[in-house]
Amino acid sequence: MDALILSVAAGGGHMKAAEAIKEEILTRYPNSRTEIIDTLRYVNPIFDKLVVGSYIGAIKKKPEIYRKLYYMSEYDSNIQDFSSAVNKILSFRLKKLINEFKPSVIACTHPFPLQMIANLKSKKHIDIPAAGIITDYAIHSLWPVDNLEAYIVANEYLKTEMIKRGYNSNIIYPYGIPVSRAFLQKKDKDRLREEFGLENRLTVLIMGGSLGFGEIKDVFKSFISCSMDIQIVVITGKNKKLRASLENISKNSNKNIKILSYTERVSDYMDIADFIITKPGGMTISEALVKQLPIFLLSPIPGQEERNAHFLINNGAAVRILLHEDMDSFLYLMTDGSPRLKQMKEMAAYLAKPYAARDTVDLLVSLMH
Repeated sequence: MDALILSVAAGGGHMKAAEAIKEEILTRYPNSRTEIIDTLRYVNPIFDKLVVGSYIGAIKKKPEIYRKLYYMSEYDSNIQDFSSAVNKILSFRLKKLINEFKPSVIACTHPFPLQMIANLKSKKHIDIPAAGIITDYAIHSLWPVDNLEAYIVANEYLKTEMIKRGYNSNIIYPYGIPVSRAFLQKKDKDRLREEFGLENRLTVLIMGGSLGFGEIKDVFKSFISCSMDIQIVVITGKNKKLRASLENISKNSNKNIKILSYTERVSDYMDIADFIITKPGGMTISEALVKQLPIFLLSPIPGQEERNAHFLINNGAAVRILLHEDMDSFLYLMTDGSPRLKQMKEMAAYLAKPYAARDTVDLLVSLMH
């Protein structure tokens, strides 16, 4: 099996889905050739820096402008046509890579390389089966393209939406968003807490995605000032400034607090937590659902994450946390035995797709034949 996995490192979720697929392939087919390509960086590093840098800058400093652009691009054919035209131009650089690598199957976890592959297939420049893996709980209009053999979506709701957009139901697979095999294992909570220097008490996990964005500082202040006996784990991602700020805030607190940067052990920290407070990135919430961890949402990125939040809240698997609410009352309602917490765990189990990576690889293998 020679698999080429195309993604874009805008945020962390698209690349993590690609890594989960690669991990699954290499676990089951250790002799296969499998490569992940950060596609924009490969085809044009300057354009990559412009696009990814503008995206991160917009969601951090001008979220309202990004929201308008996101929803405009959903319905404005001029924006869609511009994106398609740019990706057509860039696709010819990708053709060189494909001809050299000679993959037997291609998987795309971001819409930009997906558009490039669709263009190359429409022009008959390549004749290789390809699948698109949508990494959110909503479908943006940049995702659906023609000339693909398969789409993998997060759930049946999205399959129905794709069918409404005119796509053949036979090529849409509601397998879920692929997560690493690590999230399928449930480790002993007490042993992990001891390893991490934590105690046997209510544990709050706060995450802000790979970039550490959102209202993390404000929600952290609320929790360290509450009177309940809790311990707090914060994962700040690559945001060094945020980590330094939280460490400074926590100096005078008597609570057990652990502040981390980017870590490969997110699965273990989810295992020790009683619930997670996070922005609703598609990958983070997929991992939390697999862990059947109650989810409390803050700071959705405008557009895709707002729609992820709506999906989770409407299905009873998550609650929006309000920064002005009394955290002691909130924590009292969310301790073990709480009917609300029990319902959220049950809905997480219902919505989770723990074997998305396995099913995705099975599909990729079938496309080769």
